[in-house]
Amino acid sequence: QVQLVESGGGLVQPGGSLRLSCAASGSIVSIYVMGWYRQDPGKQRDLVARIASGGRADYVDSVKGRFTISRDNAKNTVYLQMNNLKPEDTAVYYCNAELLTSYRGRYWGQGTQVTVSS
Repeated sequence: QVQLVESGGGLVQPGGSLRLSCAASGSIVSIYVMGWYRQDPGKQRDLVARIASGGRADYVDSVKGRFTISRDNAKNTVYLQMNNLKPEDTAVYYCNAELLTSYRGRYWGQGTQVTVSS
C-alpha cells in the first residue's frame, strides 16, 4: 500500500511564501513523475507543477517564476516552494505520484489548504 503525506500548507499574506512537502511511502519500486495539483470548491483539480525522475519540470503559466518544484529521490519526497503568493493561489493543494509497486499507478495525497489573504 502506498501513502502520500503532505505538509506545509497554511495562511499567508499576499506576497508571502510557503513550502509544501509530500513524502511517498510503501512498497515502492520506482517513482516516475511527482506533481502538485490544486482545487477550488466546485471546480476541477488542475495541475500546478510536475517533475520527472530526471529532474525535468513543467509549470502552469500562472505560477511560472513564482513557484519551484523539486524532489529528493532518495527520500521519495517532492517539494513546492511558493513565493510571491497571490489571493488567486488559494486552494487545496494535492500531491500526486505516478509510481511502480507491483503495477504502475497514480496516487494522491489527502490535500493541504493554502490560503492567501490579508
